[in-house]
Order: sequence, then C-alpha cells, then structure tokens
Amino acid sequence: MHTKPPDFVLYYSQFGRCQIFSMLWYDPPIMTLERLELLAKIAGLYFEEGLTQAQIARQTGYSRSMVSRLLKAAKEQGIVEVRIHHPLGRRSDIEKTLRKTFHLQEVRVLQSNARDYPMTLRGVGVLAARLVEELLQDGMTIGMSWGTSLAEMVFALRPQPRTGIHVVQIIGSMGSADLKIDGPELARRMAHLLGGRYTILPAPLFVDSEATQVALMHDRRVQDVLCYAEAMSIALIGVGTVEYDYSSMVRSGYLRPDQLAVFAEAGAVGDVCAIHFDIHGQLAETALQRRFVNIDPVRLLGVPLRVGIACGSAKARPILGALRGGLINALVTDDRAASHVLQLLKNTSPPTQ
Repeated sequence: MHTKPPDFVLYYSQFGRCQIFSMLWYDPPIMTLERLELLAKIAGLYFEEGLTQAQIARQTGYSRSMVSRLLKAAKEQGIVEVRIHHPLGRRSDIEKTLRKTFHLQEVRVLQSNARDYPMTLRGVGVLAARLVEELLQDGMTIGMSWGTSLAEMVFALRPQPRTGIHVVQIIGSMGSADLKIDGPELARRMAHLLGGRYTILPAPLFVDSEATQVALMHDRRVQDVLCYAEAMSIALIGVGTVEYDYSSMVRSGYLRPDQLAVFAEAGAVGDVCAIHFDIHGQLAETALQRRFVNIDPVRLLGVPLRVGIACGSAKARPILGALRGGLINALVTDDRAASHVLQLLKNTSPPTQ
C-alpha cells in the first residue's frame, strides 16, 4: 500500500516537470510536527527495517532523490544520530591509584589518546553506561541529575528491561534549550530503556528568591520526590565547574556570568547537584546557593553509591573537590582529567583551621 505523497507532488499535472522540480527542493522554514513525523517514518524504514532507498520510494510514492533528501534532513534535524562505537581503552594504572587514594567503590578511566573533547565525552558516556549496566539489579531506585556527561551515558545505555526500576530526578529542571541534557528527559529515557518508571522533581532548579526556594522545598510534592533518596541505591551525578567558558549553568541561561562569579569569589571550584564546594570539598555558602531547588548534601551522602561522571582537564578541580568532600564515591572520567586531579592533589595543601 502506497502512502500518498505531500500535496506539492500533485502540482506535476498542473504546472509541469519544471515546477515539480522546484517544489521538491523547497524546504519549509518551520519544521512542523507533521514533517518531523514524515522524516522519522522514512528514517525508520531505512535504518530500522533495512529497506533500500529504491524500496522506500516504491512503497511511499516518493522519488528516490526525494527519499535521499528526506534521510539527509532527518540527520540534520537530529532525528537520526550516527554513532560509531570505537573500542575503548582504559587506564587501569590510574584507576588503581584513584581507587586507593580516594577509597572509591567504582572507578573507570578512559584512555583518551588523541580524541577531541566531544569524542572523549562520548567515550566517558559509554564507560559510564557499561558500569551502570553491571550494577543494575531489580528493584533499584536510581537518582539522576543532569548535563552533557549524563546525556552521553543515557544515549549509550542498551535496553535492559528490569523489574521495579525507578529513576528519580534529584535536582530541579534546567528548562534548557537543549532538553536532551535536562533532568526530566534523562530520567524518562533511562526509565524507558530499563523498563521502569520515573519521577520528576516538579520545580525549576534556580528560583528568584530565597523565600521562593523555601516555599518550594516545603511543598509536599517536592518533598515526596526528594524523600525517594532514602531508597536510592545509586545516584548518577554530573560535575559542574565555576569556570565561565565551561559552565553549563551559564550556557543554559540559569546563571548569569556575574552570579557564577559570586561562587568563584566564595572559593567554589564546582558543584554536584547544584551543591557548590571548594577544592578541599568544603561547602561554599552564598546567598545564591539558597536559591537552588535540589537534593541537600545530607540526603545525597546517604545514597550508598554516588557516581560522578565528567571529563576534560577543566573538570579536574571540581572532581577533586567532590572527591575530597565525599559527595561522590565513584568516578567515571578520562585520563587527562584524572592525571590532573592527582597532580592537583599533590599541589594543594589542606585548608587551615
């Protein structure tokens, strides 16, 4: 059964061959839901069902050249993502040192070789996904923060339906322009892959006043979600930085550069779950910190396994602070970040009392 092509193909009988050629090359300025669904359908026939472009053309009534253009558009719109899974090497020597130095429960260090940052980030995501797959058990409650590292981990997870899996968002929503890295979407996707359910934290991450934060933190719905921390076996955590060029909070529009500078001036080097700390792992208290809606340090420390996922030398100081403060007790990173962490450990003295 042929699917009827869009109406512009019918112009052939009215305007002739030259007109249909120009109409087929026309791309609407706004990508409508109907067109996105069309792109997904064509991509599914090609990539999932294994049909050739000629077979798709015969089945749908489109020309072969139109099918080719639709497949190209599907890639450009992010409907199709091509991922090449290169063999991943690990630095067992660095893993051993990190495990012993920080008493880590789990550690994975990617051998980055000459990979650029996007490829390194993807590799770390794959290592994190494989670790999660090893640790999964029926009935687990899993805490989820947000960010690019966690997004790569979720993208790399293989479907593994389990019984009783519950994925819980443990910080408020970023409302990011890139929804693929925000907590609600990550929790939803992970739960779907594991055949479980998910719960989102019904609040923004950063609010306009301390009074608003207090009201939200006392809201029954927010409290109900955060109380799931008591049942969590694992928390999967991105590690943020206060360096402007690498700050996801600034990039997402949640913090202005001058607000980020407030944390840096208070001695913070980074955050996990929007909990800011200095390089020694001590909490950095500011008025802005009291405007975040997130899991608190006491509840986070109560989660048995707290896996920090981050890579790149820019994340070394935040990783070291998170490790020293015990906010994470497992780590997935790359060898450049890990080596920098160990070097910083030698060069930074304990805080004065």
